Amino acid sequence: MSTARPDIVFIVLDTQRRDRLSCYGYPLPTSPHLDAFAATSTRFHHAVSAAQWTVPSHATLFTGLYPSAHGVLQSYSRLPDHIPTLAERLSAGGYYTAGFCNNPLVGVINNGLRRGFYSFLNYSGLLTSRPNQAGIPSGLVGKYRQFFKRSLANLLNRVQDSFARSELMLALSFTPLMVPLWQTALSFKGNTRKSLDDAAQLLIDRKGLDSDQPIFSFLNLMGTHMPYHPPRQYVERFAPNVLRDKAAQHYLKQFNGDIYGWLAPLAEVLDERQKATLDGMYDAEVAYQDELLGAFFRRLAESGRLDNTLVIVCSDHGEHLGEKQFIGHSITLYNELIQVPLMIHDPSGNLPKGTVREDVVSTRRLFHTVLTSAGLANEMEETLTLAHPPGSEGDRRVFAEAIPPQNVVNLLYKRQPELVLARACDQPRRAVWIGNHKLIETGGDSGTDGFANRLELYDFQQDPTEALNLSDILPENVEVLQECLQQFVGEFVGEYAGEGVEYGDRAGATEQHRAPGFDDPEVQRRLRDLGYLED
Repeated sequence: MSTARPDIVFIVLDTQRRDRLSCYGYPLPTSPHLDAFAATSTRFHHAVSAAQWTVPSHATLFTGLYPSAHGVLQSYSRLPDHIPTLAERLSAGGYYTAGFCNNPLVGVINNGLRRGFYSFLNYSGLLTSRPNQAGIPSGLVGKYRQFFKRSLANLLNRVQDSFARSELMLALSFTPLMVPLWQTALSFKGNTRKSLDDAAQLLIDRKGLDSDQPIFSFLNLMGTHMPYHPPRQYVERFAPNVLRDKAAQHYLKQFNGDIYGWLAPLAEVLDERQKATLDGMYDAEVAYQDELLGAFFRRLAESGRLDNTLVIVCSDHGEHLGEKQFIGHSITLYNELIQVPLMIHDPSGNLPKGTVREDVVSTRRLFHTVLTSAGLANEMEETLTLAHPPGSEGDRRVFAEAIPPQNVVNLLYKRQPELVLARACDQPRRAVWIGNHKLIETGGDSGTDGFANRLELYDFQQDPTEALNLSDILPENVEVLQECLQQFVGEFVGEYAGEGVEYGDRAGATEQHRAPGFDDPEVQRRLRDLGYLED
């Protein structure tokens, strides 16, 4: 086994549902290549995303902090300068840092998530851009072309950035005339094949790098994100009804062009044909992306690079496809969105291959896991690496937050105000996992005046689809878990929000974010009485 520091490949499958992968029990063969990868990795059965949509979720992956702590809650938010990113930490530690990104909310919007990347390629937009990439082209003509391309790319990036920050521009982008234009012209889902090929080339050829310099590669792939346009061969396998049923074709065309419909709760339950169409097309996209991932893994394995590469495959969040009358990923904390796939291939053996972990873990701990693997974590950060076995030091409670995207809420208010109120689209949601139970609290510290908090308690082990709300059956459990959420808001969020925590010395900060309020003797006693803690 190599003693050199490992390369690190961090793959985020944007909008990938855990329950649509074969290795997580899905009955259809959507993911043979990820299944094979999982067999050589540690697979986490209960990984929980810290947020329900792209921007706060990625900010958590890059900082190790929960959303209210890092403050990147909206499309117009910007990560505070005093909070270092994972790429900044790795770059300072000697890693060559490179991003290959297909989501404009991560790679184009000026939110601070690109900080620390020496090279960052965006595959969405009119031009593939390199906002952070160094290197000077040779020759006067080459320099002129590079200047022109970068200037145009920067202009287009500013235009796209304005769409995220302006409610008027956002509303304009949802008009029927604009939707097909920006979906096509801006390459909304990017180019999965090209981004994987470019990442593999960097990792294998290492052009311009010292032979012993390790590489950190971050990839965001958008294959399973709406709209759905998989190659025909995958439609034939997973959604044949779309090829022969004109009504299904009409619905799919309408759905792919209705961006507002990706955000708003459903007024009515999807009928059988509509549900089958969405399910089948989503599965087709999963399978197509899986094929491209398989080619990427083969290239790394055949080159020998995989032998000294830590590979993390996860999702930033899942997707509602009509369940509980929700579409998309703007609002809820149900399992369709928040329970995500997570597999880690670790050449050091600290995360053993072929292992399945059943403990509940937060994806925020990937930050600590990467730093520990790279030899750059401090003592407190090392306590949160996922390489520790279940039951050891680390998160003993897991939280998630769904702070509604404000521009989405404003849009919903203008079109369907009654739906906003009925489905609490404007309310924050927070959840906590302890033992076999998950509590979701809707409402709380913000939102409409007079809104009565809604509480939902589920046994996530026995009831993964969250069909039975146990809140009336187990009121004492609800009360104790709600106290944990209140401590999270009061201590964890309050400790960080708006405060300039310096991360050069993170000991005090990490101490807080390990387990806020967990040492409260009364809470511990009640948790123990309910069977959540062992004596």
